[in-house]
Amino acid sequence: MTNPLQSVTITDMPGDAISESIDLFLEEMRSGRGGSGHTTLNYAVDLSQFADYLEGLGVTAPGEVQSLHIRGFLRDVVGFGYARSSAARKLSAIRSWLRFLRERREIPSNPAEGIRGPRLPGRLPRAISREDMEKLLETGPSGQEARRDLAAMELMYGSGLRVAETASLRWDQLDLEERWIRVMGKGEKERLVPMSRYSVKALREWRDSCPVVSEYVFPGSRGEHITVRTLHRTVLKAAARAGLSGVTPHVLRHSFATHMLEGGANLRVLQELLGHESLVTTQKYLKVTVEQLRKSYTMAHPRAGSGGADDEGDNGTMRQEE
Repeated sequence: MTNPLQSVTITDMPGDAISESIDLFLEEMRSGRGGSGHTTLNYAVDLSQFADYLEGLGVTAPGEVQSLHIRGFLRDVVGFGYARSSAARKLSAIRSWLRFLRERREIPSNPAEGIRGPRLPGRLPRAISREDMEKLLETGPSGQEARRDLAAMELMYGSGLRVAETASLRWDQLDLEERWIRVMGKGEKERLVPMSRYSVKALREWRDSCPVVSEYVFPGSRGEHITVRTLHRTVLKAAARAGLSGVTPHVLRHSFATHMLEGGANLRVLQELLGHESLVTTQKYLKVTVEQLRKSYTMAHPRAGSGGADDEGDNGTMRQEE
């Protein structure tokens, strides 16, 4: 496979039938399919590389393309040093091109449809710092719904509730005196979760001021509970008022888990609190904590640097203590 990083123009693509069909597909993307200029340009490069790969195999027509050709191309791309996310995008380009040809009945089937892209590395859950969380809860909620918003956010952070669990919560699931919640989680599985004293205080203030009498802690319209969408908007608005970005109900739950582990909580206990079926699901939070600890250590400790030139004096020896 030639260097995929070299510049390629569409007119340089090998194989007349293949290059012509790619040109037609890209033109359709620019006009009829509403593809952005950036996406179209990326697809042009991706498909040019694939056409070059096919030429090396002696494949000259779209109808000759087989799934084994596509898999071989992806292996070469990853082996050449491309990120798996780039390989996945190239597969998307190939799949879209062949789907276009299939819709036009120029090929009998799409050989890319059954191919799974390279497995992408899982994203670590995001958690905000304890200081930012305190800022969010103290300055975020405002307006007529401030007490409701604070109570909901205290539950999502203080007890690690999912946003759907929070939205559908009923008063008979709460024991404010003993500070327990009976949570109905995924698969209608019930678990007991403790509440923080801040959550209890916020819930009592919300209950005393709530204008609607309802079985639900957070009533919505027509006698139903509040929607997940409304809670999501609530958190986003509160975060914006606190000067924070990218904070969602899921981030509150992630922050609960991360801060619990940082405080020394047992992983099995956290699994139970979060309602995870598998401990593997809970362990991803441990990875976040390890990375945060590493970063904090590297930044704070005077001898935790990389040991490179920045950590040494001009003569290459460690600086003397002042």
